[in-house]
Amino acid sequence: MLKDLLEARLAPALHAAGAPEGSAVALTVSTKPEFGDYQMNGAMGAAKRLKRPPRELAEAVLAHAQLDDLVSEASIAGPGFINLRLRESVLEAQLDTFTARVLNPKAPSREAGRVLIDYSSPNLAKEMHVGHLRSTIIGDSLARCFAHAGWEVLRQNHVGDWGTQFGMLLAYLNTLETGDGTPAADAELADLERFYRKAKARFDEDPAFAALSRETVVKLQQGDPACRTAWQRFIDVSLSHCEALYGRLQVTLTREHVHAESAYNEALAGVITALRDRGLLTESEGAQCVFLDEFTGKDDAPLPLIVQKSDGGYLYATTDLAAVRYRCDDLEADRALYLVDKRQGLHFKQVFAVAKAAGFITRPCSFEHMPFGTMLGEDGRPFRTRAGDVVKLADLLDEAERRAEMLVSEKNPDLDAAACAEIAKAIAIGAVKYADLSKHRNNDYVFSWDAMLSFDGNTAPYLQYAYSRIQSLFARAQVAPEALSAGLSLGAPQERSLALTLLRTEDVLAQVRDQGLPHLLCTHLYEVATAFTAFYEHCPVLNAPEESIRNQRLALAHCCGETLRQGLELLGIPVVQRM
Repeated sequence: MLKDLLEARLAPALHAAGAPEGSAVALTVSTKPEFGDYQMNGAMGAAKRLKRPPRELAEAVLAHAQLDDLVSEASIAGPGFINLRLRESVLEAQLDTFTARVLNPKAPSREAGRVLIDYSSPNLAKEMHVGHLRSTIIGDSLARCFAHAGWEVLRQNHVGDWGTQFGMLLAYLNTLETGDGTPAADAELADLERFYRKAKARFDEDPAFAALSRETVVKLQQGDPACRTAWQRFIDVSLSHCEALYGRLQVTLTREHVHAESAYNEALAGVITALRDRGLLTESEGAQCVFLDEFTGKDDAPLPLIVQKSDGGYLYATTDLAAVRYRCDDLEADRALYLVDKRQGLHFKQVFAVAKAAGFITRPCSFEHMPFGTMLGEDGRPFRTRAGDVVKLADLLDEAERRAEMLVSEKNPDLDAAACAEIAKAIAIGAVKYADLSKHRNNDYVFSWDAMLSFDGNTAPYLQYAYSRIQSLFARAQVAPEALSAGLSLGAPQERSLALTLLRTEDVLAQVRDQGLPHLLCTHLYEVATAFTAFYEHCPVLNAPEESIRNQRLALAHCCGETLRQGLELLGIPVVQRM
């Protein structure tokens, strides 16, 4: 990676120039081509700590740095920025290496580690809705990015499948049993959302049914065979709904990744015992709580993490503490990433802090909450139907495919129906996922059909079109990419710009893994597609003046196409050969 090459030379030079131990190089991509390719900002921060003029320290850094074989031009600008322009020979050599890796994704990985990613996690009492979309697709993209870099990825789908609401659902299910194959119950279970609403309405309106529901959940928790059988039946139906949606979304979660809330049921009493043994439990209004000094509310009142209710029942916090123990000790994760709504930020801060205080984190493992914002409608409120109901995820995908098919048939009326439908599905799924993934996950974002399905700007259709455009080059050239000779020469400015952009791919992917931010990859792919457009418009490919130049430009285009394809694949977005 170019950044690694430069930092390997600049870091010792910064130290030799007298910078304090641990001073950062702070190397960034230059904002404008006239400033060079990269800009080092670390001299200014180090100079401030030393109380030295930053330009003086920057000059000393350049005097100590051995950059002649990498850099054709190094200059100091402003208060102490160091601008660097790479040699063409370095770019060409790095591009050859990068191309070999792009074309051989099974090459040995450079990273090793075990990362656990907790994502999707729907409540199996209901059908998946738009509120589950962000966790599902952000988590899946991160799982793909870590796997691509050689990490062992432990996908964990911590589905909600336990608690009072399941007593209600099982009691309602029992009222539908007919004793002869239960066709009535099967029909009702086909629409889980409607099933839940009917059960909830009866629970609220019928005291006898509510009492039966509470009795049923006690039986379930005590292991009553009939209750467990009915519960498993309901869970299987609900999971099949989830699996169908995962398939449509091209998400890599399967049933083997489900480690449900119920899986920790037997461990919860042990969590309470361990907390008590550590002297961490305090009784408050009959409930068992943990108070840590760093968590306070209004008027500095201590904030509790409640782990057991006054009636002896457990809470989400208890289950999450059991999960920390399991993920650290049994699964031996090096990093554990939790893709959960940002509104749960305080909850996870408390859970991780209590787990540490209780000694549940017994080995080096980083537990990290990866929060995300809310999908909003164009009215700025949480995205709902016109009637104010939660939007089912299946309905959202149906509408996306319908709109995409209209768009594709309008742009390419000669396509046959089957091809149109296939392309529309790829565009629909890509548009829905990219509209989310291209935003910083911490932020809320406004869901807009027109914006996400546009072929202009930073959208999935634009990137998918850029890829198909590259494939059309090879179709017209009647050349197989593997037949092109190795070795690329960068003569035109647009070729150089495209090469530089491509060579930043691995740096971007490292940032995505480090910070859990897929939007960085989206932005990069958009920059790749934009650089390709400029290259395509200014550098004739099929009509190049010489065959050698034509082949080199085809090779550069192929490298660009494969970068787009692999990048979109890491986002979980399909490509198509034509659009």
